[in-house]
Parts: sequence; structure tokens; C-alpha cells
Amino acid sequence: QVQLVESGGGLVQSGGSLRLSCVASGDYRNLQQMYWYRQTPGNQRDLIASLTSSHVTNYAASVKGRFTISSDMKNTVYLQMNGLTSEDTAFYSCRVMIIDREGYAKNYWGQGTQVTVSS
Repeated sequence: QVQLVESGGGLVQSGGSLRLSCVASGDYRNLQQMYWYRQTPGNQRDLIASLTSSHVTNYAASVKGRFTISSDMKNTVYLQMNGLTSEDTAFYSCRVMIIDREGYAKNYWGQGTQVTVSS
């Protein structure tokens, strides 16, 4: 009933910037909590940024000061990535906790998008 679609990934040069988007569609009331993760093959999926409906943000040390999570609090979550390095190459996914039409909290995952930073 709710779908998340990430976009904005691709190939970018070291030192460059990229903005990822995660768009929710379907029947729901609002976004409550928003998260961005990244993962490389054979490694753990790491939480790198989070945002609450009260506008509280948290970042992993590896991205703090370079990445910014934001949202319109309606249907879209963004991840602005600046000063990209090869260490940022990974598969990025979003997760959103929504309040559905019936008032229940539910979690949804997007399909993910690949980010590759060239040297």
C-alpha cells in the first residue's frame, strides 16, 4: 500500500556532490521517522543519517559535516552528499516509518540506489 523509490545515484567524481531522493507514494497520513543506510558487498548495512518529524537529525561520524538529511515531511526524503570520496561508494537505501490512514505506524524500505565515487 506504500512504496518508496530512491533516485539520484550514479557515478560522481571524488570531491563532488550528489543528492539522493526517496519518494513515498500510496495511502498514508504522514512521515514520522526517516533513515538512510549504506552497504558494500559482504559488509554490514550501516545507518548513516536519520531524521524525526520533530526535526532532530543524527549522523554517523563518517558522514557528519558532509551529508545532510532533510524532508518535506510529506512524501520525500533527501540526502545531500558533499565532498564525496571513494569511501562513500556503496549501495544506499532509505527506510521510512509512516503513519497509515488507520493510524498505525509501519516501516517501509526502498529498493536502493548505487553510488560510485571515482578517483
